[in-house]
Amino acid sequence: MTDKTNDLDAILQQVQSKQLSINDAKSQLKQFDDLGFAKIDLHRSQRQGFPEIIYGDGKSAEQIDDIIHSLKSNDQTILATRVSESKAQYVLARHPELSYHAQANIICTPIETITPSTHYAAIICAGTSDLPVAEEAALTAEVMGIAVKRFYDVGVSGIHRLFESIEDIRNSSVSVVVAGMEGALSSVVSGLVDHPVYAIPTSVGYGANLSGVTTLLAMLNGCAPGTSVLNIDNGFGGGYNAAQLIKMLEKD
Repeated sequence: MTDKTNDLDAILQQVQSKQLSINDAKSQLKQFDDLGFAKIDLHRSQRQGFPEIIYGDGKSAEQIDDIIHSLKSNDQTILATRVSESKAQYVLARHPELSYHAQANIICTPIETITPSTHYAAIICAGTSDLPVAEEAALTAEVMGIAVKRFYDVGVSGIHRLFESIEDIRNSSVSVVVAGMEGALSSVVSGLVDHPVYAIPTSVGYGANLSGVTTLLAMLNGCAPGTSVLNIDNGFGGGYNAAQLIKMLEKD
């Protein structure tokens, strides 16, 4: 993370040496961009290590477009979650250099342009129906500069599928486990690895699943230690937490 005091000193020195105009310095020191309907936090990367992320659900395509324009104007990495395909088409027509991942409903800076970390996160998904949440987690981590290995459709009803990849999972620095139904996969993984596990319950399941509430409660009551539970369908949160942990490991 950039030290704000050092940033300020550098900007003032550039102004003093006439390498930077006063107007450019004021632009760099501006903490947010007021768009009327939103105030875009331009210093979040200095405080938290990553720029403001756009939550697309409930925003119009035009609003998402304006926010992306603001972030791009300030050289920020773009990550917009929960963006429908129709909104994405509007946005990409105006920002064709960005990528849209339909399964995860994410618009972002192209993954291939981002240098990945040395440590990697394991994104583990119980079933195909959980893939949208798993991909939201995986892409969030990748946009934040984290190397990811995906282990999909390895739920407990066919536990041998998980064991085939268990050494690669053990060699990761953090696991994100995405599961619906009874959510048992997170306890199984936690009992097999020596690193933190982030469990994400999904709203996938029949009747008494209660849109993910039973999965959430099952994960919260899991017997294996080392598990932290995210909110229902919160792939973004799991990916973000995994990225923060790995960034801490890779600090100089």
